[in-house]
Amino acid sequence: MPHGLSILLGPNGAGKSTLLKLAAGVLTPKPGKVTLDRTPSSAVEYRRSVAWMPQHVTPMPRLTAREYTAYAGWLKGMSTNHAYEATKMALSRVDLTDQADTRTHHLSGGQLRRLGVAAALVHDARILLLDEPTAGMDPHQRRIFRDLARDLSRHVHVLISTHDIVDLAEEADHVAVLVSGSIVHSGTTAEFLALSPPDVAQGRRAEAAYSVLMA
Repeated sequence: MPHGLSILLGPNGAGKSTLLKLAAGVLTPKPGKVTLDRTPSSAVEYRRSVAWMPQHVTPMPRLTAREYTAYAGWLKGMSTNHAYEATKMALSRVDLTDQADTRTHHLSGGQLRRLGVAAALVHDARILLLDEPTAGMDPHQRRIFRDLARDLSRHVHVLISTHDIVDLAEEADHVAVLVSGSIVHSGTTAEFLALSPPDVAQGRRAEAAYSVLMA
């Protein structure tokens, strides 16, 4: 994983979710292996370093946002007291402190996605994997979430998978494109945008570069 904010682009069915599940240790590859600093994905140390937020964050009606996040920390091996203490910072980082005592089924869709990030971050992960986090969000919510991802990338490696070129924020550091299970491009955002034809307008370069790779 490169430093900063990375975007994993690819059409539906390309294998983005599977790739992230492999990287999160949720799935185990049959051939080969997944490692972080030579630590295999099956190890506890690996899973403590890598956090994953799936496409769908399911609320738990009986739990508040604080309890939900602490529970996620407990599942990662934290003591109850440590998990609740870490929850304060995790909720603060995603701007949900004011909703700490709100039951999760009363949160809006955007708030629930941010809660999913808090739950992923509570155990001080080094790498944050977000699978289609902006799906179903309106443009304003997308902008807020991308700003959040950009801020988080100053402290942890962040990878966002998406099939929507709109999610390629100008401030992303790295872009990879996955097609039919294979990486067809990986490089800086500038290198990705340079794939677009020279006569394409500035605001359409990302779309044009993506179309070139799809072709």
